[in-house]
Amino acid sequence: MPAPTSWLKRLVLGRPFRSDSLGHTLLPKRLALPIFASDPLSSVAYATQEILLILTLGGLAYLHLAPWIALAVVVLLTVVVLSYRQVVRAYPSGGGSYEVASRNLGRTAGLIVAAALMVDYIMTVAVSVAAGVDNIISAVPGLNDHRVLINIAFIVFLTAMNLRGVRESGRAFAVPTYAFIAGVMLMITLGVGQAIAGHAPVAESAHFDIRPEQVGLTSFGVAFLVLRAFSSGCTALTGAEAISNGVPA
Repeated sequence: MPAPTSWLKRLVLGRPFRSDSLGHTLLPKRLALPIFASDPLSSVAYATQEILLILTLGGLAYLHLAPWIALAVVVLLTVVVLSYRQVVRAYPSGGGSYEVASRNLGRTAGLIVAAALMVDYIMTVAVSVAAGVDNIISAVPGLNDHRVLINIAFIVFLTAMNLRGVRESGRAFAVPTYAFIAGVMLMITLGVGQAIAGHAPVAESAHFDIRPEQVGLTSFGVAFLVLRAFSSGCTALTGAEAISNGVPA
């Protein structure tokens, strides 16, 4: 009879597979999307929020810069996506930026890129999970005292699902990913429809007062504020390399 720890590991992670039988893990596009696109989708969801949070440090007057900063982020994201499309074609074995740097610039450059990607992935998990838990708590304020435990529970769950295998995690993540996409499209459709009908939706926070932490900013201060907002908005770029890393799947 297997040991309790072995039984628990099998229950959580599933059965191991031989390397020569991993062909079953190749993914159809309907499952590849929730696995590899959930990261950039979640990043885009809170990138605008990060821009607005920084701009409000200077006061309400600076919020008019948000669309221009967002446009700069979109341009940069377009360049990154086009670059990774070339990487996918040139390096179909996967590896993404790590393989490109290692082959063309040497082992040291490859290790630097790998370290940067590890930090990126860790920060993406931390920020994504924290943002999701914040949304849950906004709907159920009574959970605020258990914020840290809820974050840890979600991270453990995501880790276990990924360790079960690519195809298995794709099945688990397919429903929430497609539900997120459908929810965003529904929100946009309803908002545009109400605006056309002359009843544009108004957020509950629209009437809140914004008290700037910094007043009387110099030209240098405004430039720094804009650049800081841009760097925060660049969280939308995190996860774009995930698809190039997972080409073999």
